[in-house]
Amino acid sequence: MTEDELKLLADMVSANIIRASQESLTTKAVLTTQEAIKYMGASQSYIYKLMMRRQIPHYKPMGKFCYFKREELEDWLTNSRVATIDEIQQKANNYCMKGGSHGRRN
Repeated sequence: MTEDELKLLADMVSANIIRASQESLTTKAVLTTQEAIKYMGASQSYIYKLMMRRQIPHYKPMGKFCYFKREELEDWLTNSRVATIDEIQQKANNYCMKGGSHGRRN
C-alpha cells in the first residue's frame, strides 16, 4: 500500500470508531459521567455543578461513581422549552380575542 492509501484507510477507521462511539451514546440506557458529558455536549465542570446542586437526575449506586439514565437526560434537556415569537403572538391574539380583562376589577 502506498502512503496515501494508508492515510485514507486510517481516516476511514477513525471515522468508523467515532461514529460507533456516538451511536453507542444514543442506544445505551445508562451513561457514565464522561458519556453524559459527550452526549449533552456540555463541559465537565457544568455537569458537576448541576450534580452538586441536585439539578440534574443522576445515580450514585456505590456512593462514588455517577451514572445517568439517557432517557432522563433527554427529558431533563427538553423540559424548559422556549416559545417562539409566533407562539407568543398567537397567545396574545387569543387573549385579546377573549376580552383580555378576565380577573380584573373595573
